[in-house]
Amino acid sequence: MAFRFFRRMKIAPGASLNLSELGASLSFGPRGAKVTVGPRGVRKTVGIPGTGMYYTTHSGYGGRSSRRSRRTAAPPTPRARPADRLSLGFLKRLVTPKEEEHFVDGMRQFLLKHEIAALNHFSQARQLADAAFMAGILALKQEKLIQAEQFLKTANAKSSSLGRYFNKYGIQATVALAITEEVAAIVGADRRGVLLALAEVYQHQGRWKEAAGVLKQFYRRHPEDVVVRLSLAELAVEEAGDKRSCQTAVKLAEGVENESELHAALLMYKGMALHRLGLLAAARDTFTAALRRKKDRSDELLRAVRYQRALVYDAMGQVSRAKSELGKVYAEDPDYEDVAVRLGLA
Repeated sequence: MAFRFFRRMKIAPGASLNLSELGASLSFGPRGAKVTVGPRGVRKTVGIPGTGMYYTTHSGYGGRSSRRSRRTAAPPTPRARPADRLSLGFLKRLVTPKEEEHFVDGMRQFLLKHEIAALNHFSQARQLADAAFMAGILALKQEKLIQAEQFLKTANAKSSSLGRYFNKYGIQATVALAITEEVAAIVGADRRGVLLALAEVYQHQGRWKEAAGVLKQFYRRHPEDVVVRLSLAELAVEEAGDKRSCQTAVKLAEGVENESELHAALLMYKGMALHRLGLLAAARDTFTAALRRKKDRSDELLRAVRYQRALVYDAMGQVSRAKSELGKVYAEDPDYEDVAVRLGLA
C-alpha cells in the first residue's frame, strides 16, 4: 500500500529543528508539528492520555480578551537570548570539560542554523548522552544513516543520563514525529525517543526486523504506548505478513477503541491482519469501527480504511458493497491504489 502510517512519522528528510528566541526551549519537527510561542501567536498542544500524541491548535494575540490581558498583565520578565545562554566565556572554558564545551558549541551552532558544524561538535562530545542524542537526530535529518545508528546506540547505552546537560543549560528538547498536519507523536531526549529514532534509522535502511526488535525493547516495559504498538503492528502486517505476525498485530490492538486518529490507524492494521488470517467478518467489523468516527481523522486514513473494507467485501462475495466503497474512494482520489482497475475504469 502507498499508505504507510509509521513511515510517515518522519524525522528526516523534511524535518526542521528550532531554538526558540523567547527562551531556551528546543523543539524538533516538520512544519505543522512544532510547539511554538512567538510574537504572532501561540501554538497550543493538547495531549491524548496514554498515547504520546498531541493535537495542536493555533491562536493569535488579537481579539478583545487578549488585548485586555495585555493591558492588565505585568511587564514580561527579560530573558536571555538563547545565543547568550549557550555561550561560554574564556574563563569558563578553562574549567569546562572539553566534551561539555563541544556540546554547548554544538547547540550554539545549531541555533545559528549551521547544522554541519553542530553535528561535528556533537560527534566530538558523543560520550555525553545528550550530545549523542543530538548527533543521532541531526545525522538522521541529513540522511547519514550509519552515523545516526552509531550515535543513537551510544545514547541508548547511556540513557540513564539523558537530559543532564539539557537541564543544566535550561534547554527542553523534544522531537515531533509528524503523522498529519494536526497530530504529532512527541518524544523527548529519553530512552523512548532514542529507540523510536533508532527504529526510524533501521526503516530507512530496510532493516525491518531490527526496527521491530528495537521497538519491542520499549514495548516490553511499556505495553500501553500506542505509538509503539502502531509501529509494531505496521511492521508485522506490511513487512512480515505471515500468519504468526498477523496474529501479533491482532494482539497489539487488543482492547483498542476508536479514541483518536492513532487508535483508528491501529484498528486498520488489526483489520488487515484479520483479513489475511481469513477472518473476514471480524475484519469487516474492525474496519467499520475504524470508520465510525470521522472528526479529527485525516482523509488519507479514512480513504485507506475504506479501501481495505472494500477488499473484505469483495472477498466475502458482496460485490455491490465493494463497488460502492471503491466508488467513494475513486471520487476522492482517482489514482488511489488500484481502485480504477477494480472499477473497470482503467
